[in-house]
This record gives sequence, structure tokens and C-alpha cells, in this order.
Amino acid sequence: MEPEENNIFEIHNNETPDLHEHYNFIVDKGQSLLRIDKYIQMKIENATRSKIQESVKAGKVLVNEKTIKSNYKVKPMDNIQVFFDNPPREVEITPQDIPIEIVYEDDDIIVVNKPAGMVVHPAYSNYDGTLLNALTFHMSKSDLGKPKTPFLVHRIDKNTSGLLLIAKSDTMHARLAKQFFDHTTERKYIALAWGDFKEEEGTIRGNIARCPKDRRVMCIFEEGGEIGKHAVTHYKILERFGYITAIECQLETGRTHQIRAHMKHIGHPLFNDDTYGGDAILKGTTFTKYKQFVNNCFKIIPRQALHARSLGFTHPRTNEKMHFELELPQDMHDVMAKWRAYGENGY
Repeated sequence: MEPEENNIFEIHNNETPDLHEHYNFIVDKGQSLLRIDKYIQMKIENATRSKIQESVKAGKVLVNEKTIKSNYKVKPMDNIQVFFDNPPREVEITPQDIPIEIVYEDDDIIVVNKPAGMVVHPAYSNYDGTLLNALTFHMSKSDLGKPKTPFLVHRIDKNTSGLLLIAKSDTMHARLAKQFFDHTTERKYIALAWGDFKEEEGTIRGNIARCPKDRRVMCIFEEGGEIGKHAVTHYKILERFGYITAIECQLETGRTHQIRAHMKHIGHPLFNDDTYGGDAILKGTTFTKYKQFVNNCFKIIPRQALHARSLGFTHPRTNEKMHFELELPQDMHDVMAKWRAYGENGY
């Protein structure tokens, strides 16, 4: 089944989990020189030149595995790949009346505070109860029941809480996604990580790709190497609790599990991150009371301690600088208070 028109060419950005190839064309030997947008428009039903051009600019169309400019002319035997953020044959998003916290909304965008535990997008094994199901209902309700499609500009993991930006049209989505692609947005996260950092701030660099032995986990590879995608995370210390540390992470790129994988790579897995080994007692004493204390903390925050606290971008229509910042969610606030009291008073 071909994707519907409004799903074609959702522009890639640096917060997507992975790109998914939807089309792959090998240009015929007898093909004359032709602009890439005209060529793809002939190949994909309902694709408009403007959407194709925006996709090319956002790096979502590759020729011979390289990004190209929108005026590129295809040549015989070129290998053209077209990628979407979502897997092929993705399930239809049905409206569901699920409560969501709207931080900001206008005619073009929505900023939401996603709670931990909510899946962002329907996919295999998660067909409903997602943020997009809730947003589809919300947008349809606000427009007299007319079907509306929310466009994710970026994503965060199911068990990560915090700010997400959604566009209300593919045009606004393309403009916003270009900002993510060009690294002109600002995203800061608060995390709790195991261990006491030696430095007050630092930068982690290393390509990210799925681990060969476990595709659910991301591994770090040599920066600039052929394996993985370029990834950079800046961090600084906010508060030290002895055996764990509160840090602020600023994303320069936004790869799948970037903060979680980078912190694991430098020996500081996020607190209670069961995917990257943070759900074990990695630092501290052997006393039974300490173990009970940590387990009680795990119960307070039964997820990785990661929160998307702030988000800055330029409004896609007005060009106004937008900035949003959230308080810590209750579970992170409570577990930090518990560690603070432990450091001050002991168990």
C-alpha cells in the first residue's frame, strides 16, 4: 500500500530513532539528466515538488548514499533512496480521548509535556494509547471533528518524560524539522547518572548505531568512522549526591538513545535504566540498609531518570524565538530529595 499524501516526505531531523527506507530507485541507463524533484515526482504517486524539495534539503533523500542539493540532476544508474521517520506500512492513527498536558498551542504547532510511560507513536505491539492517538483526538475535537494529522518533529523514548514539539501541517513540519537538521534548536535534559564525575562539565563524542548482538540497544563506535551516526552530547554537573549525580545534558545531535548510550559509554549509566544496566546498584556500599535504600529509590522512579526539560526553536511561521522550560516531574524530584537527605543524614 502506498503512503497517503499527507504522510509523504515528513522531513527527517536529528531526534528520530532511525530513518526507514520507503523507496529505492535505480535510474535507468537511458535516463537523460533530470532534476531530482521532477524524477521522484514521476516515481511516487501524490508526491509534490515542494515536499520533495523540503525533504532533499533535510537530508531525507540520498543519491548513491550521499545527501544532495535540491537542484541535483539524476544520472543513469544513480541509486536514489527516500526515507521516512516511520516504518513502512505503519498503522493508521485513530483518535483516542487520552488526557495530555498542552504547554503551548497555536494554529501551527503544539508543545506537550509527555509523561513517562507513554509511547509517542503507534507501532508494532503498541497500536493505541500513544501520544499521537491523543493528539489526533485533540486536534480533531478542536476543529469540529474534522480529521487532523499531527506531525512529530522529534521524539523521546517511552520512559523519558518532557517536552515534545508537534506540527499541525506537513509544511510547518518541514520547516521545523529543517531546524533540527541544521542544529539550530536547543534541547536540554536533566538526568541522574550513576557515579561521581571527575569534571564539572564535558563533551561525549562517538558514533551511535545499533549493537550487532542486540538490536534493541545502541552502541558507541569510533567518531568519524564508517559505522553509526555522528553524535555529540554536552553535559555539566548540577548536583552531586556521592554515588549518583544530577547532570544537565545538551544535545548537539539527537540520535536514538543518545544520552543513555553516551552515559553508559563513559561509565555513568542513567539511574534505573534497565536497557543500559542502570537498574543495578553500580556504586555505593555493601550494607544491607544501603541496598534497601537504592531499591526504594528504584520504586520511586521505575524508569530511566531522564527528563526533557527545555526546548528552544524558531516559530515556523512568525520566525519568533520560542523557548519552553518545565519543572522536574514528581518522581525525579522525589528521588533527588531522597538522595539529598541520604547524603546529609545517612540512611
